[in-house]
Amino acid sequence: MNSVPSTPGRRSRTPSADIERELIAAAEVVLLRDGPGGITVRAVAAQAGVAPMGVYSRLGGKEGLVNALLVRGFDLLRAALARSGKPADPLDRLRVSGQRYRRFALDNRSYYAIMFEGVVPHDFDAPQVAEHGQAAFGELVRDVELAAAAGVIAAPDSREVAQQIWSCVHGAVTLELQGLVLTPDPEATYRGAVDTVLRGLALRRTAPDEPEPRRYS
Repeated sequence: MNSVPSTPGRRSRTPSADIERELIAAAEVVLLRDGPGGITVRAVAAQAGVAPMGVYSRLGGKEGLVNALLVRGFDLLRAALARSGKPADPLDRLRVSGQRYRRFALDNRSYYAIMFEGVVPHDFDAPQVAEHGQAAFGELVRDVELAAAAGVIAAPDSREVAQQIWSCVHGAVTLELQGLVLTPDPEATYRGAVDTVLRGLALRRTAPDEPEPRRYS
């Protein structure tokens, strides 16, 4: 479950070098306490014990706050995917990555909402956000590369296959978060979805070449 950091006390004076770090920590407190809708310049400034102008001068206002939270969210996701304990078998490794993605989403709903559900306007193309997002995606790409190198899936383009896998698991997780899983055991359904994707990739490696699609004039 999300854990809310303790509320920092108001200080009479904050060292300049620490203001940005404290603002980001305050933004996380507000996000986890009040949800994405609670992220405002005024709320974060009050939480950090600084004047609202400090948010604009240090982070560029609300956009900067949201970007900082996106960076934090992608770092948390990357850490969840990369942490030790993955099995040696490359297919099982992909299965574990899928389970960790779902667990991250369920345990960090506020972060997941601002990262992927569009509840707060944001810019994925902002350089720092893009860098950290690509780093998180890179964990899945590496797992795909390992499976392809072992010959257990077909992945001539590892990024393309990683994107296909992410599209499937993200869709399944989003349905669950929205309460739209109509089966009695959402976790079992999710595991089955991941297995279906991996079976498809495994079958693809031995399938004969497909004929060129028929073209109509």
